[in-house]
Amino acid sequence: MPLEIGLWRVDGQPAKLGTSMMPLESRLEELLETDPSMLGLAVLLIGRQVSTAHGKFIDLLGIDAEGTLHVLELKRDRTSRDVVAQVLDYGSWVRNLANEEVRAIYDDYARRQGRAEGFDRAFAEWFGATPPESLNTSHTLTVVASELDAATERIVTYLATEHQVPVNVLFFRYFEDEGRSYLARTWLMDEAKAANPAAGSPGRSKKEAWNGQDWYVAFGEEPAGRSWEDARRYGFVSAGGGDFYSRTLRTLPIGARVFVHIPQSGYVGVGTVTAEARPYPEVFLTTGGVTRRMAELDLAGTYVHADAPQDGQDRREWVVQVEWLATVPRAQALWKLGMFANQNSACRLRSGFSIDEATRYFKLDS
Repeated sequence: MPLEIGLWRVDGQPAKLGTSMMPLESRLEELLETDPSMLGLAVLLIGRQVSTAHGKFIDLLGIDAEGTLHVLELKRDRTSRDVVAQVLDYGSWVRNLANEEVRAIYDDYARRQGRAEGFDRAFAEWFGATPPESLNTSHTLTVVASELDAATERIVTYLATEHQVPVNVLFFRYFEDEGRSYLARTWLMDEAKAANPAAGSPGRSKKEAWNGQDWYVAFGEEPAGRSWEDARRYGFVSAGGGDFYSRTLRTLPIGARVFVHIPQSGYVGVGTVTAEARPYPEVFLTTGGVTRRMAELDLAGTYVHADAPQDGQDRREWVVQVEWLATVPRAQALWKLGMFANQNSACRLRSGFSIDEATRYFKLDS
């Protein structure tokens, strides 16, 4: 049956807000371009209205920290089945883009926006890391819609789950309440059920398949900064000090299994995400059966960053609550040659070797 999103006002008697025709649908592309975090994905947009070799135009094209391309196509006034067919056609074109073509798409996009920085600099500023050697080793396809008919939802689910087509639907619903406007967002399928990103064209290096569950988290323990012992004791991971430090951490979904790595040390814990990321002052943690504001706890570390230039970056510390399955002190960290490490605060963990070694070390299979 068609997906339904509900929203209630609960400051008195519960009152369900009615959905409205989205006057923003014609502006949604612009809104997503202005703030890609609305997607719930850590992506750098590299193109808008990207011309394909078949005379069509992709609404938005993005890339994530691993080099996966993300095709985003708005439903607009087309029928649901037409837009699904269109996004599949885009996938057939995107899969063959080479590194230099991806970079050229970004260069054209930046030029039209009046920006001079090249792809490598934009990537580094957005993700805090250099681009992977091979771009577009995989891609995903996302239809952005306010609604789909039931038959089309069945088709998308069937393609993704039975035939591993990397297609999903991102729903936005529009609500109005006492002069205020709201957008609610949800996915047709969660990442564990949706297909892995499709590999690129034959001859390209291909990533290990992602199991839909496991994530890598870099916990940057620093003198006079965040403390791993705090994280172990109270159940959290965190990152902050600038957008490229916290942006990927803020995409961790509830239910994700995270393998936590302290740079220059090794893997120190595995746990399950229990809440979405929130800024440090807004976080409440439960310990000993008592829930308290994080800022009021007995913390060894510091989670407030010094004032910085007003450059528009979010420098707050962002905190993700975790229920630990197993942890060790930093001095007992696991590290073996060949294990995965990355500069991003969070990314999908595809390294079967790292997962297997950590599973044994932390006795997760028992």
